[in-house]
Amino acid sequence: MLACAASPASANNTRVTIADFQWSNKTPHVDLGESVTWTWTGPDTQHSVTGQEPNATQWDSDPDTSFPNHQPGSEYKVTFDHPGTYEFVCKVHTSVRGTVTVSDNPGDPNSDPGPAPPINFDTEPPTLDGNQFTKDGTNAAPPFIGPKGKGIGYMFSLSEGGSASVDYYRLVKRGKGRHTRTIRRFQGYNEWETHVGLNLVRFAARSKTFKPVPGSYIAFFRAEDKVYNSTPDITLRFTIFPPKKKRR
Repeated sequence: MLACAASPASANNTRVTIADFQWSNKTPHVDLGESVTWTWTGPDTQHSVTGQEPNATQWDSDPDTSFPNHQPGSEYKVTFDHPGTYEFVCKVHTSVRGTVTVSDNPGDPNSDPGPAPPINFDTEPPTLDGNQFTKDGTNAAPPFIGPKGKGIGYMFSLSEGGSASVDYYRLVKRGKGRHTRTIRRFQGYNEWETHVGLNLVRFAARSKTFKPVPGSYIAFFRAEDKVYNSTPDITLRFTIFPPKKKRR
C-alpha cells in the first residue's frame, strides 16, 4: 500500500489594505514569484511600507521622503523571489508593522490577489442649515449688535462635526459725492469647534482674533468636517452700534 503525502497548500498573490492606522493582514503568506500589493484606502494615508533589516531593506514605498502622503487608492507592489521572512513597518508609525512569509514552493505570479478595496475617504462637505439663513445664503434682516463685544447667539445645524469659522470685514466708505465707494477692511475672525446637530456660537464676539468697532460689516461663514471638507461661504451682514451717549 502506498502512502500519499499531502502537498502543501498553495498561496496566491495577496492584497493588503492600509487604513485606520493598521494593515488588514499583518502576516500575509505567499509562494515564490508571487506578490503582495498594499493599497492605501484612507481616510489616513500618511503611511509607508518600508522593509526592515536584514533582508527587506531594498523595499520602500516612499524612499525619497520621511513624510509619506498617498492618494487614496494608490498601491505599492512587492514581488518575492526568495523564501524567507520579511518584516515591514511604516516609517512614520512604527506600531504599523507586519511580516511577509514566503515559502519555497513555486507560486503562480498570475494568481488573482482579490478585488480592489473600496476607498474610505470622505470628499463631501457637511450639510449646513442655519435658522438665520435665507435660500440665497444671506440673512434676511441684518442683525444689530451692541458695542460691548458680547456678540449675538448664532444657531446652525450640521450633519458632521468639525469646526466653523467666520471672517469679518468692516465696510468703509472712501471718497466724496459720486466718487464715493465702499471698501472692505479685514477686521478679524472667529473659530469654533462643532458637533453633529444644533450648534450655538457667539457671533461677532470680542476675542483675540476679532476686535469689534462700530460700523457696518460683511462676514463670510463656513463649516468644515474633520478632514477639512468645507461648505461654501455664507454671506452675513450686520451692524455694530456705537455706545450710547450719556445724558448730561
